[in-house]
Order: sequence, then C-alpha cells, then structure tokens
Amino acid sequence: MKAISNKVGITNNIIIDAPLSLVWHAWTISERVAQWFAPETIIEAKEGGAFELYFVPGNRTGMNTRGCKIIKMIDQDELQFNWKGPDQFEEVMNKGEELTSVKVKLVSINEGATKVIIEHTGFKNEDRWAEAIKWHQMAWSGVLSSLKSALEKGEGELCCQPNQNN
Repeated sequence: MKAISNKVGITNNIIIDAPLSLVWHAWTISERVAQWFAPETIIEAKEGGAFELYFVPGNRTGMNTRGCKIIKMIDQDELQFNWKGPDQFEEVMNKGEELTSVKVKLVSINEGATKVIIEHTGFKNEDRWAEAIKWHQMAWSGVLSSLKSALEKGEGELCCQPNQNN
C-alpha cells in the first residue's frame, strides 16, 4: 500500500486479490459497504444518488456523510462522490458547496486482482486544514486495508470508529 499527500489532496492505492466486479460491488452496494467501511450506509449506485455512511449506528446527526452524493459513476471503472470529514473537522470541511471529493478508480490487473486508487481532493492549502489532511491520510489507509481484508479473508474491520469508552 502506498500513500502520498500534498497540500490539496491525498492519493492512496492498494492491490486486492479479488476480481474487479467484486471490488466494484463492495463500493456500490449498501450491504457490502457496511461490511468494511461503516456499519450503516445508504448507497444509491447512480449519478446524483446518495453516498451516505453512518459511523455510529442510529446517529443521524454526527459522524456521518449525510447528504453526500455520487458525482460520477462509470460502471466497474470509477466512482466519485463528495465527502464530509469527521465531526472534529466540521467547521473546516463540511460546508455545503465546499465539500471535498473522493474518486475511487479500479483497474483490473489480471483475472483475480484489482488495483484500487483513491484520490481525495478539495482540501484547502491553509494551516487549519493540515490536521484534516493528516487524519484522512490515516483514514484512507485504514479503509483500504479493511476493504482488502474483507474481500480476501471475509474479515473487514470498520474504519474510523469513535472510541466507545467515552
């Protein structure tokens, strides 16, 4: 797995030993996304459709991407959606038209492996964004590891869960 960051975006990629069609379904079917990304999801696999992840079951007010939409979708090739960061970055990056965007690109390496490339862009080149960029570098690495584990071993670990002991 490789992670590169700069002031305005993050790129992560991973190779998963699973056919492209399975990786695509893992991103575009709510029940499958809930196995490795967030416990509750609303995914409407069409341009303009919802891409909502709820990281705390039953909580519709915090720790979610409520209102996020699929911006672009090319079947089994590319999925792009707008994104809201976690609550601690709400004042920085979760404002209406200023949302960041995530592009997921899939490339078939052979019959049984797929390269997943995530490009998260739209971060501002300002000091107050530095922590959000750093956090998302860590988060996308964890998300891709969970996806890989879920598809290769059936053991996805939901990423970025808040500490339940608080």
